[in-house]
Amino acid sequence: MRFMTTTAQPSLRGQPCPCGSGQVFDVCCEPVISGRQPAATAEALMRSRFTAHVIHDYAYLHRTHLPTSKLPYVEEAPDASPMQWTRLVVHAHEANVKPDMSYVDFSAYFQEEGAEHVIHEKSEFFRVNGHWLYNRAVRHGPAPIKSAHPKIGRNDPCSCGSGKKYKHCCLKTA
Repeated sequence: MRFMTTTAQPSLRGQPCPCGSGQVFDVCCEPVISGRQPAATAEALMRSRFTAHVIHDYAYLHRTHLPTSKLPYVEEAPDASPMQWTRLVVHAHEANVKPDMSYVDFSAYFQEEGAEHVIHEKSEFFRVNGHWLYNRAVRHGPAPIKSAHPKIGRNDPCSCGSGKKYKHCCLKTA
């Protein structure tokens, strides 16, 4: 897999990286976006892709998206008002769920019409020939809430203490 080098925006050099890692752009996402080094993990690729959205490096986004990674990049007319991405919060990185497959759960924030909005997503990544690539979103929105209490079965005794089966007691009012 061949990655082309892109020129980083000089205005970001020496500045905190937009991905929120706490590192300077020059040592965080810039070497990955420029092609000087591959992303070490799926999370590192996710962070570099967010930064590419911030700096409008659409060629990098094209190269690191599995379905388009082997297709030639065709530049489109620039968007008159591109999204203004403001911050990234990585909630979880499930590394190597299967060999060379990982998930990253994140929230990406952006400004639109003076208000902050968020995209919460769990994304799937594959490592192909030593390079991590974004494949697809496997879930939009936050993870489902899991109850800490065991689920009461229809034929279990009702938890209210009536002595009746749950289906003949409190299930009717639920």
